[in-house]
Amino acid sequence: MTFMNPWILLGALGVGLPILAHLLNRFQVKRTDWAAMRFLNRSVRVRSRQIRLRDILLLLLRCCVVLLIVLAIAQPAMEQADGVGSGLGERRVGVVIALDASFSMQHSDGSRTRFERAIEKVETIAGDIPPGDPVCLVLLGSEHRVVAWNVAFDPDEFDEMLDSLKATDESLDIDSLPRRLKDLAVDMKAPQKEIYIVSDMQEQDWKPRSAWVHDSFKDLAKYASVFMVPIEGGSENLAITGLELMSGVLRKGTSARYRATVRNCGVTVAQQVKVSGRVNNIIADVKIIPLIAPGTSESVSLFLPFRDAGPVRIAAELSEDSLGADNVRRVVAVIRDRVSVLCVEGSSGDGGAPGGLIAAALRASGNSEGQDDLNVQSVAWIDLPAQDLAKFDVVVLADVPDITVEQAGALDQYVREGNGLIWFGGDYVKADVWNKRSALEGTPLLPAVIEEQMRTSDAMGIGRPLDPSMTDHPVCRPLFSLAADLISETRFRTLLRVSPSSTGMKVLTLAGSDAPVLLEHSLGRGHVFMFTTSAGPAWNNMAVTPVFPMLLQQMVTYLTAREFETSRTVGDSLSLSYVDQPDASDAVFDTPAGETITVPVRDYRNQYVAILDGAREAGFYLTRLSLQAEGMPVAVNVDARESVVKGMSSEDVLQSLKGTDVKIVRSKEDLLTVAEETRTSRSLWRIFMMAGLAFFVLEGLFAEWVFGRASGG
Repeated sequence: MTFMNPWILLGALGVGLPILAHLLNRFQVKRTDWAAMRFLNRSVRVRSRQIRLRDILLLLLRCCVVLLIVLAIAQPAMEQADGVGSGLGERRVGVVIALDASFSMQHSDGSRTRFERAIEKVETIAGDIPPGDPVCLVLLGSEHRVVAWNVAFDPDEFDEMLDSLKATDESLDIDSLPRRLKDLAVDMKAPQKEIYIVSDMQEQDWKPRSAWVHDSFKDLAKYASVFMVPIEGGSENLAITGLELMSGVLRKGTSARYRATVRNCGVTVAQQVKVSGRVNNIIADVKIIPLIAPGTSESVSLFLPFRDAGPVRIAAELSEDSLGADNVRRVVAVIRDRVSVLCVEGSSGDGGAPGGLIAAALRASGNSEGQDDLNVQSVAWIDLPAQDLAKFDVVVLADVPDITVEQAGALDQYVREGNGLIWFGGDYVKADVWNKRSALEGTPLLPAVIEEQMRTSDAMGIGRPLDPSMTDHPVCRPLFSLAADLISETRFRTLLRVSPSSTGMKVLTLAGSDAPVLLEHSLGRGHVFMFTTSAGPAWNNMAVTPVFPMLLQQMVTYLTAREFETSRTVGDSLSLSYVDQPDASDAVFDTPAGETITVPVRDYRNQYVAILDGAREAGFYLTRLSLQAEGMPVAVNVDARESVVKGMSSEDVLQSLKGTDVKIVRSKEDLLTVAEETRTSRSLWRIFMMAGLAFFVLEGLFAEWVFGRASGG
């Protein structure tokens, strides 16, 4: 026999109270002998034996009442085999239902989604739960949300709850699942506990963790009977897994080239795949991919025009298929009327001066119209203190010898406010001064510490080229379209040896070496790029190759973006940051579904931020500084890794759960059968409670009879 509340058994010590009362009652009457008493002793002895017998019977009844009520409150249960007192007690069970609601459950077979079929399985499980028994219902996703926590089961309320549920755009967090289910089962008060996991067993999530799943579920089976209910489905699915800006400028009246990547996650060939490019929900370009082999990806270029300034919602979209959640990929771009660049040069000269080469590279265009929307102003470094940095979007420092403490502070604040800085080395650079000025405030201004110049050319003066295996950093993407020989024509004879800071990231490196040519790091809301070479011809021939204008123009586009232009993934946090304390105490986030969420603004690392934890749906969120402020969109996409929706095979499921005591239940009939076979424990609390009440009534009647006779006699 087991007890749901074993500590209540300590209440059985209360049986001593009637005994104590009985003992005290024996000494309650004070005895006084008198002469005539000796004539009554004979009859009193006979009668006292009868009184003591009645007192003992009354005492036993009272002790039984206490013991039976304590046992009932402790909720005893007993395992009973068929035919051996099978009708004794009542069958009670605590059920935990874990329903997979990750976005792969939206996959459809043409008539119903996996989630809809999973709901039917849950309804079958619920149909065999006795009313009043404790039930937990938890939706599985990136965060497992408990919909019903240890509630008394009511069939009508439970059906209404199921009708309100739907699959999410979240991925499935397998790692935290066993612990969550274990906590729910331990917290549940029931003589027998069952856990049902209803999932499509997506191979992408479950199979890499097979060994871990085996051990964790084996431990879980110690606390409850665990049943795995697989939801089968097809594997065909097309998904847009990437949408990146490849080239172009994000300014009014221009166009940019975006690359959309489509993956065939199924097992059959996909043909004539249509990809549409949208700007603010208006189709701007359409491409057809003739064929995508199973398990492969194909990319197309979408040319998108920007007619107006301001934030725009950009999306690449597929035609409808079995899973719509990953048919759209979204990004946000802020289109500007005009971009202003301040070029500060530390060396002198005209045609070969870095400032002139930088301005020419920024204005370089593939057509004859030029770039009237780009303003490039060049000044000597001694004139830097007189410049109003607020008028410029990007500052370029080319071979600047040094800066003052005030200038370093001004540049640090300038970048933190969301602007961009590009730094070039050169012969005039004083490394010691720059290292000292850069490290004045917390995070250094530059992403690396300068050590010394180093020669990278051979005896004939031929420098080394760039490493062709470039990172997928946004500024490198235009270079992917160049032929390998054009990239190798860019040669570097001299570099600054640097030691990257903890925040510095290498963007371009030298071939045959890990020496960085270009580094980047973020500072507040802005970014800093650092070239370890010069912008002029003294150290390299970069300025006369296609690499230079493509890099600079892409860097200006990247630096004039804002933090909300970075796409997020469902489950990521969304944030707004402020350099100065805002007037409003709350920021506002409007979800794609139309819900408005207010988030408090708090002080964090010398700036003010508002963070929305865990975006739960894909689409465009709207972030606002306050309810009255103009909104800025943020793109949120599903996790592209989850688009492989194929479930684990029956053999793999059996193998991963072998030896765990977890039963695999597939059909409706099997669900009903295992419930009947498993629920062998019966609760006896009602029997003990009824017996306790019966003894209480009996004790009352007996006491009334005893005291009635005593008073009558």
